[in-house]
Amino acid sequence: MNIGIVGYGKMGRLIEVEAKTLGHSIAFIANSPDSEWKEADVLIEFTQPDAMLENLERALLNKIPFVTGTTGWHEHLEKVKDKVKEYDGSFFHASNFSLGVNIFFEMNRQLAQVMSKYRDYKVHIEETHHTEKKDSPSGTAITAAQGILESQVFLNRWATDHHGDHEPEVLPITSHRLPEVPGTHIVKYESDIDCLSLSHEAKNRKGFAHGAILAASWLPSHKGVFTMKDILTPH
Repeated sequence: MNIGIVGYGKMGRLIEVEAKTLGHSIAFIANSPDSEWKEADVLIEFTQPDAMLENLERALLNKIPFVTGTTGWHEHLEKVKDKVKEYDGSFFHASNFSLGVNIFFEMNRQLAQVMSKYRDYKVHIEETHHTEKKDSPSGTAITAAQGILESQVFLNRWATDHHGDHEPEVLPITSHRLPEVPGTHIVKYESDIDCLSLSHEAKNRKGFAHGAILAASWLPSHKGVFTMKDILTPH
């Protein structure tokens, strides 16, 4: 597979190394809006929200399947779906490509269903990442929150928790930024008598790169908008 890499930060560099290790070739590396794109079988992109939307349109115009791990753009998801359909394109997005995290997402949804019966337990999400991570809360934390909100009918939205003064119907997310932390996410259900938690801790970024390359291998034979759930639970 001939892969184009768009965005050459820590993840872009790791994807380059892992892709070559797995026997793939690198078609080009683009690290700015002015960078030249060459012919590629698929693109893997880790940039910023505004740049992602522009890069996706460019990929659709050039009929190149597009995989992104960029987060912070999901308020535009419906417009993105319409654009991909208009161009009969192939688009894969994930807030986190790690297999372990996606198992965490599924366990989180199941736990939320069970805990929806027990109003004495208050749910809270904590996430910790490296200091270079610009978006807060993380896309992974937001995906976990959305999985909880599907079942916790007495909660109507999530919000960043700064001082613990959130409203009862709000699911709080607390973010921490510390040096050299690949990513840790904890969902806590706490009552006056005990605390139940579900957590995932990344040891390094290799799992993210492998997942992105797996998605890039899968996507070219599919049309539409997809996520890791489509790979892990194919229809």
